Amino acid sequence: MGAEGTASWRPRLVDVAARAGVSTATASLVLRGRPGPSRSTADAVRAAAADLGYRPDRTASLLARHRSRLVGVVLDVTSPFHAELVRSLDDAMGERGLDLVLSTVTGRRDEARAAETLLDFRCEALVVLGPQMSAVALDALGGAVPVVAVGREGTTRAPGVLASDDQGLELAVDHLVALGHERIAFVDGPRGGIATARRGGYRAAMRRHGLRPQADVVPGGATEDAGVAAGRALLGRPDRERPTAVVCFNDRCAIGLRDTVIRAGAAVPGRLSIVGYDDSPLARLGTIDLTSVSQDPVGLAQATVTTVATLLEGSAGGRPVDVVIPPQLVVRSSTAPPAGRE
Repeated sequence: MGAEGTASWRPRLVDVAARAGVSTATASLVLRGRPGPSRSTADAVRAAAADLGYRPDRTASLLARHRSRLVGVVLDVTSPFHAELVRSLDDAMGERGLDLVLSTVTGRRDEARAAETLLDFRCEALVVLGPQMSAVALDALGGAVPVVAVGREGTTRAPGVLASDDQGLELAVDHLVALGHERIAFVDGPRGGIATARRGGYRAAMRRHGLRPQADVVPGGATEDAGVAAGRALLGRPDRERPTAVVCFNDRCAIGLRDTVIRAGAAVPGRLSIVGYDDSPLARLGTIDLTSVSQDPVGLAQATVTTVATLLEGSAGGRPVDVVIPPQLVVRSSTAPPAGRE
């Protein structure tokens, strides 16, 4: 059996050139879509490549150009919002000829390890979604490769692209106050700058409405389990100490809380109005229909890619400023006036 019939044989550019009867340089021009070769020559090269089952060695090609055109993305694989944001990022990156490489944060891989994996793949820049690492660590990463932090304020070496988290919480509280709620709780998120900003927005809005004494920050987190635990804690309170409305750190937490309340026989929004954050695909399901703060993933993605391109081109004239996108509140059926105020 000839070399072409062995399972381990992989056709090379030189094989395509030999089959087409042209030089490797000519074959390379054709397969890269560059001008020069005649139409008949180009047709012969493409036919030879198809016959041999040739696939370009992307790594070797990129190494030869000293550019990878790869942008690494660090994300939480369990986050529906991150998944939606990656989809928008991929569309926006493709318009600039860039490709994404994904590295996930898991129980055994923190953000630093996920970033190291992307650097091993020779990514030219990194995008970190919802980074929980310290500003010092983020700044150090930005010193090694162009980095954009999505969802929080940036550092000296790593600019941020974010929706205004404090403004988002203020929109949620304003909406609930307009419905007649006064006892409004906030289910907090995990440690980090994102939760700090949202907590600050909640407290500022309660203070602005003269409800500072009713401000109620409940320990929570970023997962459905955190919402379940917060829901149980709230349901365990005496009736007079329970809030009539809750704003949660994110949609996942809100959905966990909602499930706990409904399982306990309490109505949403009749007994408790609930607001999430992210306007994730789950929040839009008719069976959940969660009022939520939208971070505009398409807008975030486009701003992120523009910032990445600026860093790669080195045309910023210094660190690009953070890009802050106004959030929007999407009102659905999980919020209503408190009982007796309809």
